Amino acid sequence: MKSYLKRLIRKGVSKLVGIEDLPQLLENLRHLSQAFDPPSARLLFNEIASTNQGIQQLLHHTYHQLHSQRNLLRQLNSAGFRCFSQSDEDGLLLYIFSLVGTTNKRVVEICAGDGIECNASNLIINHGWSGLLFDGNEQNIASGQRFYARCRDTYSRPPTLVHAWITADNVNSLVSDHQFDGEMDLLSLDLDGMDYWIWKALTCIRPRVVILEFTALWGPYKAVTLPYQPDFRINWDREPWCHGASLAAFVKLSRDRGYRLVGTNRYGFNAIFVRADAGGDLFPEVSPVDCFKQTPNLRHWAPNWLPSRAERPEWWDVVEV
Repeated sequence: MKSYLKRLIRKGVSKLVGIEDLPQLLENLRHLSQAFDPPSARLLFNEIASTNQGIQQLLHHTYHQLHSQRNLLRQLNSAGFRCFSQSDEDGLLLYIFSLVGTTNKRVVEICAGDGIECNASNLIINHGWSGLLFDGNEQNIASGQRFYARCRDTYSRPPTLVHAWITADNVNSLVSDHQFDGEMDLLSLDLDGMDYWIWKALTCIRPRVVILEFTALWGPYKAVTLPYQPDFRINWDREPWCHGASLAAFVKLSRDRGYRLVGTNRYGFNAIFVRADAGGDLFPEVSPVDCFKQTPNLRHWAPNWLPSRAERPEWWDVVEV
């Protein structure tokens, strides 16, 4: 086992000039960690975590080198990889923060599940960030608390996991009550419903980067969202699904809040926004139309697919913003 990990590290170092290989090494490590029986899982995780951290440090320094050579990646989503995130968000966030730097390494994630598979966990486990993670499922929170209490990288200073149903009325008080208000580096939103209204209401923090889920189904042109419903729950059995807001709606809101859209993940359901005072020369603004054209999974929705009100399913109660 250890010899295999050492070979992975040597391969990463020997191919440092070809950074496209390093994300694949991280994917290999993730699959390897799932191939062993539970009795050895903790030791295996710690072995893999140390290797993972080494590879991510290589990537971090390589991005700095590329920046000094004015040879940055042409598209943001080519930096993606997954360690703990649902998709390739871990790599995208590593790339962004490697270039724009960090202030206090604090992250708030709303609807983080168990806090293990989420956008904040790689930053918490492998880069020493402090986290405030919310979820509406009490079992998810308990599972995450057990994991972070045992994890060698977090047991002495685990993230704060909070069981709460987030609404526009309570989000600011919940964040402030846990001393996470003010300046921070990252906000992650994935509520499968009221994301637009929660971000609009969340005024007690000033994240430098925001990553959130949008509804690609509604195309790149219409700025629409579900009307605010504090008790909304998506019905996954009723298709086509109706949840969240369009990318154009989030872009409109982001400009009001002082942010710009810089890209999406490779699968086209998470968008990344950077604050106006961070990395303007490194991450220029892109349009929703550009994102739909550049992301293969979004090209299918590039036309304005949102049907007229008379043609929509009866549960598609969307409003323009």
